[in-house]
Amino acid sequence: MGLAEISDRIAKAVAAAGRAKGDVTLIAVSKVQPNERVVAVLEEGHRCFGENRVQEAAGKWPDFRASYEGIDLHLIGPLQTNKARQAFSLFQSIHSLDRPKLAATCARLAQEEGHCPDLFIQVNTGEEPQKAGVLPAEADGFIADCRNLDLPVKGLMCIPPEDEEPSLHFALLARIAARNGLTGLSMGMSGDFETAIALGATHVRVGSAIFGARTPG
Repeated sequence: MGLAEISDRIAKAVAAAGRAKGDVTLIAVSKVQPNERVVAVLEEGHRCFGENRVQEAAGKWPDFRASYEGIDLHLIGPLQTNKARQAFSLFQSIHSLDRPKLAATCARLAQEEGHCPDLFIQVNTGEEPQKAGVLPAEADGFIADCRNLDLPVKGLMCIPPEDEEPSLHFALLARIAARNGLTGLSMGMSGDFETAIALGATHVRVGSAIFGARTPG
């Protein structure tokens, strides 16, 4: 499909929703993609990318940054507390703040490092036991706790269950964000990003539709 077609579909979905041009950021999910595919997208001018693992990002993005200016890197996978300091040095945004221990670690590192990536709190909208994220009923309290730590919480993130209608989860995330005064909504992937945009997404995470099928080693 490719970057140009996805960008065009996003623009049309934004217009159909009556939203302003530029309201939605496309995060090109480059995890486990060969470097040549990432370079091809960089050469097209795209600069916003998403990675799932700190170590994988550390192995390739410093070199890409040496060749391309303005890269905006987002961590969209789980973050272990012992990898948080490294994540601070690599990523401009972290979409997987999901527990008090990680929040406390981020607050400490923000003081030590003098900066903090933009943070999105992951909400487990489907209440799936195998999935990370705060439960919807606990989201308001966790958001308040993070703000009390002076963390730069920009919004919320969710990954709907595969076998459920995603719009229900996107709408739930939007309601939680609205009542907490948060404007960022990281939701929507290759198969449902247009639905997410209709329901207020500000960041959509698209991988295979841009790069092709993943090729894990």
